[in-house]
Amino acid sequence: MHLFYTPDITADFYTLPEEESKHCTRVLRLHHGDTVYLVDGVGGLYTAIIQDANNKKCKLQIIDKQIEYGKLPYFTHIAVAPTKNMDRMEWFVEKAVEIGVSEITFLLCEHSERRQLRLDRLEKIAVSAMKQSQKGYLPLLNDLVPFNKFIQKSRPEATFIAHLEDDATKSIKDHYKFGEQHCVLIGPEGDFSAQEIAAAYAAGIRPITLGKSRLRTETAALVACHTLNVLHDIYAPL
Repeated sequence: MHLFYTPDITADFYTLPEEESKHCTRVLRLHHGDTVYLVDGVGGLYTAIIQDANNKKCKLQIIDKQIEYGKLPYFTHIAVAPTKNMDRMEWFVEKAVEIGVSEITFLLCEHSERRQLRLDRLEKIAVSAMKQSQKGYLPLLNDLVPFNKFIQKSRPEATFIAHLEDDATKSIKDHYKFGEQHCVLIGPEGDFSAQEIAAAYAAGIRPITLGKSRLRTETAALVACHTLNVLHDIYAPL
């Protein structure tokens, strides 16, 4: 399946932008009459036929539309403090999208080593991962938000904080509820501060452990994402 991201699609005809047109005609070597597929990032999957295989303005005719394509039957939100090395955070975004994630928020914490983001770069990586894994929904990526501001707006009954303190003894599966939204907070390399953990508890957010190993930030975030994905498969009704 040759998949292209077309968030602005509205009509029965569509012209791919120059970069995508070159990829379609020069890299994939597709021609007039070939079939391609378009996703709008919000569940729309469009079947299209190439009308003009121009390498700058490849023109397509839409012949079919499917709604809610690849819709996740669960909602997973990972809120993570970005690492100093952005390659590691880009890796997390790519893999989380491939596995299945609904929303990613980047946290600004007391021990954060990175206080600026290129969200546009991360969005491009998310788009690429969405197409590669043939998904119909592009996860929402939120820019840096201060930790205390984030927890004030969170739903405490569905939000959990993963940290390394001794009182984090229960795992995600101990709190998991099928069919409900879940949000997991992942701290920076230096972990959440004692003040941040106390503030989360005061907001009604419960602690969880991701196992006995000390994980890197991006690994912990991906473990949380994958665990929620697996739990859904386990508890989904037959």
